[in-house]
Amino acid sequence: MNLKKVLFGFCVLFLSVVLVGGLVSSAAAAAATINVGALNDMTGATSDVGKDYALGIAEAIHYVNDTGGINGKMIKLHQFDYGYRVPEALTKYKLFQRLGCVAVLGWGTGDTEALSPTVTKDKMPYISASYSGHLTDPKKTPYNLFFATDYSTNARASITAWFDKKWPKHKDFGKRKPRFACSYMFASPYASAPIKAIKDQAAILGFDIGPDQDVSLFAIDTKSQMLALKEFKADLIWHGNTTMSVSATIRDAYSLGVGADHIINLWGLDENLPKLAAKAAEGAMGAAVCAFFGENVPGMDKIVAYAKKYNPGIPADKRLIRTVQAWGDVLILREALIRADKAGKLDGENILKLGFETLKNFEIGLGAPPVTFTATDHRVAGIVPVYEVKDGKFILVEKVDLKGRWPEKWAKDWIGW
Repeated sequence: MNLKKVLFGFCVLFLSVVLVGGLVSSAAAAAATINVGALNDMTGATSDVGKDYALGIAEAIHYVNDTGGINGKMIKLHQFDYGYRVPEALTKYKLFQRLGCVAVLGWGTGDTEALSPTVTKDKMPYISASYSGHLTDPKKTPYNLFFATDYSTNARASITAWFDKKWPKHKDFGKRKPRFACSYMFASPYASAPIKAIKDQAAILGFDIGPDQDVSLFAIDTKSQMLALKEFKADLIWHGNTTMSVSATIRDAYSLGVGADHIINLWGLDENLPKLAAKAAEGAMGAAVCAFFGENVPGMDKIVAYAKKYNPGIPADKRLIRTVQAWGDVLILREALIRADKAGKLDGENILKLGFETLKNFEIGLGAPPVTFTATDHRVAGIVPVYEVKDGKFILVEKVDLKGRWPEKWAKDWIGW
């Protein structure tokens, strides 16, 4: 009887050790995994640019994990298509919280701005593909970040580059003011985000500003809007939509003989634009926040290799700058997580304070500017490269130094626009 008790006690002890060992192993595995959420548009209004970005997010996370993760901890990506629907984004954000995500890789301006009070309250770092200038003032939106120059900064730079380089060659230069108007979807938070900034810059430079034209993100026929700008005799039109809609708009402008030049927000300016708009795209200008896919810049070899490895069915000539943009956001998130984790504080506040806001002239390569975040300014840079389409290729026109040319406005007035 005593032997039975001894054997029973030994079995209980052995089982306890196994169970505890199993729990420890599970806990260790959980501790070695960092959950990150990703919202992408693969089927909605901006899927023409969103699908390639989504591929880039997944490929970049593979790269991070293949190269040591976050100090040995692997990222588990929870990636969802939300179809560019703000209510769906709010639902998925709650899911990310339940999954224990320490950060979110977001997408659109509408959902990002709608979520900004919530992520601030929750102290959830939200690294978005929305580069809205409204998200750059950490006094208001401290947990919203991105690697790129913002829409408002890019818009100011683009209209300035046109004014510097093209207006002096115009036949009416010196005789009158240049005429400027905007074409974008009024109801789209993304498309309308930099309107205040670009019109302010147009006023600073001395443009006559014409009537805005409401053009849908789904537009395939914009003749009535372009005829209105032909009547206005626009010299320059700014386009705020994504590539498909912008291509249709500048094709109509070309066929109707509007005679205006075009500057385009960055989500309308990619490798597909000259393919879709052909001759109409020639001379179009806009800011690019990084190199185009396949360009010879530091880090591009990894992007091309991972695209080929994980999505071999998509030819390299079908990939876009959007993939490179996705890598940019993943790389700054990786560095912020590494820094916070080394400090032993992998929570939202410390990912921000000990991670992102310690980045100073941090080089991510990819043809992007060095990234600097401070506790008072989340604009990454004040110098913006502006490109022009020539013979179907993107050629650098000018690097516009907004911070250097208007230092007081940059420091005091323009943040958070």
